[in-house]
Amino acid sequence: MPKLFDFKFPGECKTLPEGFWSAIDVWIKKPHVVNKRLCGTKETESRDVDREELRFLLDNAEVFQDVILFLSSGVSPAQTHGKDKPWSFSVRTFIPKVNCYGTKLQKEVILKDFDGQQVTFLPFEEDAEGKVSLKKGNIYLIKLLSRGFEEWVLELHVLMLDAWFSDGVAYARLPWLSSDLLPKLVRWSAECKSSEFRSTLSLLPVEKYSLMYQQLKEKYKAMVKVWPEVTDPEKFVYEDVAIATYLLVLWAEERAEKSLTDRQSFVDLGCGNGLLVHILTNEGHPGKGIDVRRRRIWDMYGPQTVLEEKAITPSESFLFPGTDWLIGNHSDELTPWIPVIAARSSYSCRFFVLPCCFFDFFGKYQRRQCKKSQYKEYIDFIAEVSRVCGFNTEEDCLRIPSTKRVCLVGKSRTYKLSDEDESEQQRARYIQSHQTAPDYAVQKSDIRNDGDCCNVKADCDGTPGNTWGAGFQPRDRVETVRNCAALPRDFVERVVLQVANVLLGMTGGGACSDWNQGGSLSVSEVAGLLEQETLQLLKKECGGLQTLLKNNHQVFRVEAGRVHIRDWRDRKSSRADSGRRPIAPGALKTRSCWFHTHHPQGCPLQAQNCAFAHGPDDLRPSTKPLKKIKNYIF
Repeated sequence: MPKLFDFKFPGECKTLPEGFWSAIDVWIKKPHVVNKRLCGTKETESRDVDREELRFLLDNAEVFQDVILFLSSGVSPAQTHGKDKPWSFSVRTFIPKVNCYGTKLQKEVILKDFDGQQVTFLPFEEDAEGKVSLKKGNIYLIKLLSRGFEEWVLELHVLMLDAWFSDGVAYARLPWLSSDLLPKLVRWSAECKSSEFRSTLSLLPVEKYSLMYQQLKEKYKAMVKVWPEVTDPEKFVYEDVAIATYLLVLWAEERAEKSLTDRQSFVDLGCGNGLLVHILTNEGHPGKGIDVRRRRIWDMYGPQTVLEEKAITPSESFLFPGTDWLIGNHSDELTPWIPVIAARSSYSCRFFVLPCCFFDFFGKYQRRQCKKSQYKEYIDFIAEVSRVCGFNTEEDCLRIPSTKRVCLVGKSRTYKLSDEDESEQQRARYIQSHQTAPDYAVQKSDIRNDGDCCNVKADCDGTPGNTWGAGFQPRDRVETVRNCAALPRDFVERVVLQVANVLLGMTGGGACSDWNQGGSLSVSEVAGLLEQETLQLLKKECGGLQTLLKNNHQVFRVEAGRVHIRDWRDRKSSRADSGRRPIAPGALKTRSCWFHTHHPQGCPLQAQNCAFAHGPDDLRPSTKPLKKIKNYIF
């Protein structure tokens, strides 16, 4: 008898049995979402088979009999063998993130029995010469079973013909299947969600993407250690490596399809830190990046990476007739213009755009539908712009550490070159129809710098003249800091003192009641204490009042939407235990202690134990070392 594990579904699960097959498809087609050592799989040979065809496919009489018995366990012969084609047969090839199998391909035969509500996985190996060997171990079956009224159980059966082998990649550990995979399948079955977007890397061969990504990741990983920007290097370096990988594989496929020999040229509009341009250039593609603001990191790339500090406005001055591809990587205000610029540059110009923040041609994007998510609606809008511009538009989903990872690709046109004039008139009418009233035009001061957006780069600036982009609202050349850090110091100190005095005036309590810790208020209650003029000023900052309070972490502790006075004697309230980095030695005593100056009972810590200065005699100049920028040339 096979080993058996089971997992019960929550009561009144209304999505079964359909949700079961939806979850199984996730495990078959996207195993990387739960097995992080895989990049994905490739499915082939999908068809229905009967008993004799299965015998031929397995090509092993002894194994075949055991598998047939295994498939029929718990199911009546009439159910399993009453049809001409009882099983849906397919093959998937595993694509590991790191090639640990050499020239051998690790595959699985997948047999779906829709009547029996079960699916069986039979692993086999194929060498470079096409020789196939079926593995006797690692054969397992997942079955959905009904136990009475609205009571469902997911079972895992294992056929132990040989020892169970696990390498953690194609072959999972047996306990992992029961402790990790089964609960995931239960959750996916209960949710039964269908994504608004396509599967990741649907336009590319996943195995080629996986191989190139590992090569580029290894080649450019040193960038993380020398990253001079204020942004998170772990996120931005590997995200640009993934985007570069996608483009390089996409372009390689295009060259093979069109029998091209020269590598495609490109221009990255709003290139920001320029790393994507640097990678694409190093990998042999001629191109350049343009951005309104120079970054510190640009000096690290060397002269072979062409980056121009220049304002971009949609006009005849910014057409690129000799360029193969235009790139818009989180290009913000320029995003809807990139298909237009590509279409007007030349008939052969193509584009790749990765939308992030929501902009129309002349301002912020105004929602038009409520049945879709805002993100899905905006992606559909950019796809509509692309189609109006005459592109055969394809959508894909990248594998990057971001919630905004849907890209649009325009590789070819829907019209002939002789119809260019008519298509241009259609484009012009469409753009004109999207000109908004002045009340809806985006104001420079309203552009947010949200956490997941890439507004760390200002993409465009300039004064539009009599151009087809007239009315376009550009971004300021100098990036506006809007995290409350640039607010007047006396304004911030007044708000902090006002809020702290109210908290201290409340009945306090806590572990250290000998020193007044005050009470607590929700952020909305704190907002009710402030004048309307103060709130209006804070509203213009990213995060508003809550950001200001968190910035003043010496005084306040904000948890679960409530504001408390921080007590530095309480280790749970201290900097080290609240998820913040410890104060650097060079920054000790470089700021005055708020509690020493303003709290009725002074600071709860002795001067020698407090990180902040108790009076002017205790104040020291900062000796925190500046981060050095080193030359970094490949």
